[in-house]
Amino acid sequence: MFELHHLSAQDQWDWLQRGEVTPVELAEHYLTRIERLNPDLGAFAHVDADRALARAAEVAETPRSAELWGLPLADKELAQRAGSPASFGSRALVGRIAESSDPIVRTLDRAGAVSLGSTAAPEFGFPSYTEPIGRPPARNPWNTDLGPGGSSGGAAVAVAAGLLPFAPGSDGGGSVRIPAAAVGLVGIKPTRSLIQADRWSLGQLVVNGPLARSVADAAMLLDAMIARPPREVDGDSDRLLGHAVRGEGRFQLGVTTQSPWDTGYDIVLDPAARTALESAIELLAELGHGIDEVSLPDISGYPSAFRSLWQGGASAVPLDDGQLELVEPLTAWLVRTGRNLPVRQLVEGLATLDAFSRDLVSTWFGPHSARVDAVLTPALAMTPRPIGWWDGEDPERNFAQQVQYTPFTSFANVSGLPAITLPVHQTEDGLPMGVQLVGPPRGEATLLSIARQLERRLQWPSRHPAMW
Repeated sequence: MFELHHLSAQDQWDWLQRGEVTPVELAEHYLTRIERLNPDLGAFAHVDADRALARAAEVAETPRSAELWGLPLADKELAQRAGSPASFGSRALVGRIAESSDPIVRTLDRAGAVSLGSTAAPEFGFPSYTEPIGRPPARNPWNTDLGPGGSSGGAAVAVAAGLLPFAPGSDGGGSVRIPAAAVGLVGIKPTRSLIQADRWSLGQLVVNGPLARSVADAAMLLDAMIARPPREVDGDSDRLLGHAVRGEGRFQLGVTTQSPWDTGYDIVLDPAARTALESAIELLAELGHGIDEVSLPDISGYPSAFRSLWQGGASAVPLDDGQLELVEPLTAWLVRTGRNLPVRQLVEGLATLDAFSRDLVSTWFGPHSARVDAVLTPALAMTPRPIGWWDGEDPERNFAQQVQYTPFTSFANVSGLPAITLPVHQTEDGLPMGVQLVGPPRGEATLLSIARQLERRLQWPSRHPAMW
């Protein structure tokens, strides 16, 4: 039986434009699904049906030209909306209410979106899984014994299960791309500074990005998140959605299974991850793209330097000593270690990562490099992890587990390069597995074109979890 959530986000917008459905009716449809399915999925941290329906009625009285006019979505729990809960997923801040809205919230409101509430995130977004203490974990719709990754785990679950047409997330070390890969979605981490940063961006690592069921829907939301001046909205010349829909061009692609964490941790690529990568390489070659192996520049100092930056960024989390007793072991370790970090160690770490970034861009995309248009890597090193797999007592081991699960994502944040993950393979157990494409600065259009070509060949958006 047909239901509204079976439509793509773009099709839902078209229906809204033609008056075949109203913003209120669409919001009501998704709120009903959330009420029925969220208790078993843990996708939402907070749902405000009354506020959402009032907002939908308000949007219905505005011009329909807004980019996301009437489309439902939800704020990630780490983004603040004035008057809404703002605990950042932490027991230490339960009951806190945001006094003002973050830039990304205001931007999406101006685009005509209707927020239904907030999607679940782990404490302060630090882990690459979404199992906050004191609340139900977010569960993977493809197999609810497994997690969706993190930190935009709730957003990924909501979109994959048809509780939202698409959703914004934030990505500081893979936090959009990891959950997208774990639940069979498209996730985009844009070029640093392409989207206005929120008030707490962890050393400029964190950027906002979309999660969606298709490349075109992801590009549609990304376009709205960029918040161009009004005079640019009517032109198609730099609208990413157009590149995603067309999916044209032949490109020279690099491929690597090397990770910048290889010198610090034992990184093992699961056979399912390798199969997904090999499938993508085969398809890309069939589509006429050139494929060459590429390598990372010197990675010897990367693991310790990134740890220092992650801990240094965590030190700024606004928690006093009493509140630190209430947070999870990983958070306490990151914050306390960061606050005790010698300034010299942090400065040296930043210098190491800056040198790595310059060398990476030069090696892959510079005038004296192999001049590839994008680089293909695995999205994850493992299949989605079981709920409770992560060490809840030993933060050092927990950090190592996260690195071993997601070794291919953080370097795009360090370098500021755009990256996209998309599903290309399904395991014998029915789990989606994806790949990642990394592009040069402002190379989103190229990434979307390549991803769209893969998507057209695979017809992945027609695959859904059983609860669909």
